[in-house]
Amino acid sequence: MAFGYAASMRAQPGKRDDVIKILLSGLDGLRQAGCSVYAVSVEDEDPDMIRIYEVWESAEHHTASLQLPETKAAIATAMPMLTGEFTARHGTVVGGLGVGGLGVA
Repeated sequence: MAFGYAASMRAQPGKRDDVIKILLSGLDGLRQAGCSVYAVSVEDEDPDMIRIYEVWESAEHHTASLQLPETKAAIATAMPMLTGEFTARHGTVVGGLGVGGLGVA
């Protein structure tokens, strides 16, 4: 089964779009690292909140992606633009639209 990861982070006021640009800059590398779904969204009611949902081949693929030089560089660049307010959840993806060969639940 695939590994799902959902996170949120709060950008410093006025920095949300800069952080989003960084988050979306390495999509090809994510696919090569084993990520099949990577979605970044913002909240209409909370302009500084950013949410990310990812589906990976496995938890190990996700962990390994965090060690890639481009991932480390992106994190280092984005971190000063964030407040430090983060949430993270993970679990097993059992199906849905856009999640590869898992089928539709």
